[in-house]
Amino acid sequence: MSEPAEKIENGTIRNVADKVCVHYDGYWIRYYAPPEDTLAEKKKLIVSLTRRTFHHTEPGINTPGEKLELARRAYLEETDPARKRVKGAMLAGALFNRGTDIFNAIVNLGSKGVLISTENELMKMCGECLQEALELGKLVKHYSGEEGIDELWGEPFKAFSMPMATFYESRYLKIAQAMRNIDHLANHMSQIFEGQMPFKGVGPRVMELADTAKEEAETMRSDRAIFDIWPRFVAALEAVEAFEPRFPANVDDAGRHHIEHGSRLLLEGKDIVAYLAGARVPMPKTTREYVEQLNKYAGQRA
Repeated sequence: MSEPAEKIENGTIRNVADKVCVHYDGYWIRYYAPPEDTLAEKKKLIVSLTRRTFHHTEPGINTPGEKLELARRAYLEETDPARKRVKGAMLAGALFNRGTDIFNAIVNLGSKGVLISTENELMKMCGECLQEALELGKLVKHYSGEEGIDELWGEPFKAFSMPMATFYESRYLKIAQAMRNIDHLANHMSQIFEGQMPFKGVGPRVMELADTAKEEAETMRSDRAIFDIWPRFVAALEAVEAFEPRFPANVDDAGRHHIEHGSRLLLEGKDIVAYLAGARVPMPKTTREYVEQLNKYAGQRA
């Protein structure tokens, strides 16, 4: 739910629509209190974030931490730019996994009474791995291939280096930005497709998708509310996908091509909304380029 940002300070918490929400950049977002700032809680968060990061990025880069040296050698020796980018992404994956492996070992030692200070060599090595993975993150693409997704890629390092409360604040800001992308896309899609007779009636389906996508983006998978939100989101995706434009009886080849092109654009927009809801970070390049395609389509033969 959005509200003019200038009226309410970021971080304001209140009940909105029967749920506890926090306000960031014009949006009321479902609120979750940050966990205790302990190594054990950081371990859970980093493992979860690392798993989620690999889920939303291109395939083949989840390199085991024990393969770090091989991945680095392959990256350094590669000269072809396209292959070097992929090898850099694989190296970033190995660095993430190595950093997570080290942090897990530190937490396990702590559970046995062996306390590791922040100045310990293992702790420094963990930070260095996650930092280097973050720097290589610009080489990593979203699984759609649309664009880099380094804002998502940087989250495990932020979780390692920031207090829990500060990290949660950064997440709410990214979710608000993703929600703004979703609204921007949905408003353009609804306006342009509703303006063309073959697509009359798809606008409400698009806006329902946007509403459910924003709820999906703000809700943790461990929240029992997901059992209501996820089915509504999937149903909204399927409703847009099932929409069939109406072809005029006397449509010519050019008109048919135009309508078919619109159908493909509609499905592409549906996919991008789903990407944003899943990644929970903005995708500015993908959003901008899609809106440009929509505007170009609107200016063509109706």
